[in-house]
Amino acid sequence: MAHTADRTARRAAPVVVVTGASAGVGRATARAFGARGASVALLARGRDGLERAAEEVRAAGGRALPLVVDVADAAAVDAAAGRVEDELGPVDVWVNAAFTTVFAPAEEVRPDELKRATEVTYFGFVYGTQAALRRMRPRDRGTIVQVGSALAQRSVPLQSVYCGAKHAIQGFTDSLRCELLHDRSGVRVTMVQLPGLNTPQFSWVLTRLPRHPRPVAPVYQPEVAAEGVLRAVDHPGRREHWIGGSTVATLIGQRIAPALLDRYLARTGYDSQQTGEPVDPARRPVNLFDPPDDTAGTDVGAHGAFDDEAHPRSLQLWLSRHRGALAVGAGLATTAVAAVAGGVRRRS
Repeated sequence: MAHTADRTARRAAPVVVVTGASAGVGRATARAFGARGASVALLARGRDGLERAAEEVRAAGGRALPLVVDVADAAAVDAAAGRVEDELGPVDVWVNAAFTTVFAPAEEVRPDELKRATEVTYFGFVYGTQAALRRMRPRDRGTIVQVGSALAQRSVPLQSVYCGAKHAIQGFTDSLRCELLHDRSGVRVTMVQLPGLNTPQFSWVLTRLPRHPRPVAPVYQPEVAAEGVLRAVDHPGRREHWIGGSTVATLIGQRIAPALLDRYLARTGYDSQQTGEPVDPARRPVNLFDPPDDTAGTDVGAHGAFDDEAHPRSLQLWLSRHRGALAVGAGLATTAVAAVAGGVRRRS
């Protein structure tokens, strides 16, 4: 009986694939799914980072299957999806989070760098989505989450490579959503737009900036992003989920006054994306072509170098999660105020 109950529990637990799972948002997301008891397949290039991430998933209460995969390789991604279903079961959730990029003025990005970053950040999402669809479509169920950014809709200077790829993901996802609606498919696709995050990317991204790159303030911990991804999985019918007050302000500002934002970012976008420390190329790892966390002892974890200023929670996300209760509370407060006002009028 115990073995039967164990098998039933494992079938009931969702099977989740997370790309870019060795660090940053992908790692925090994999750990968060592990805390829900999910069976999590972790895809990334860095072997040591993957193994440590898998240990965290297991410690949180989930099952873990680390797979060394370059998401820019379509055949490798599809093969990994097949192995996940063979070892863990049918994929319920696929989270695309892998990326790499270049910090530099647009004219200083070399063709091979642009090609590689786009292959990982854009085509990696496409290949992951296609691998998920091949398995979810016949079952008519499943959720695909695209980890996006406010920069998917509002570009900033010095990040033309990243912004271009995230804009492309937005366009691809919008097109796919229409196709799924046309076919009345039970598969859902949604996108999570994120703020500036304290991830390791700023310490290993290829940069040609004179000073150390940094996320634009306010900065949030990657666990905030992971919470947003889980909320998207819980509410896959929403086309987008905006995480963080700065994301909301940026995306609304882009819709209302894009030209004003152009001028504002032209003035502030260079300094706000660099610290005061000079870059030392000789001592700096670069993850564009090779993973820095591949060998023993090179794991960097989910967090970057900005723990001292990163917010562990998002008020905007809390308000979004509790908006039903807040609406009821606001209604009760309005009723109470109206009742008090009516009583005052009657007494007078």
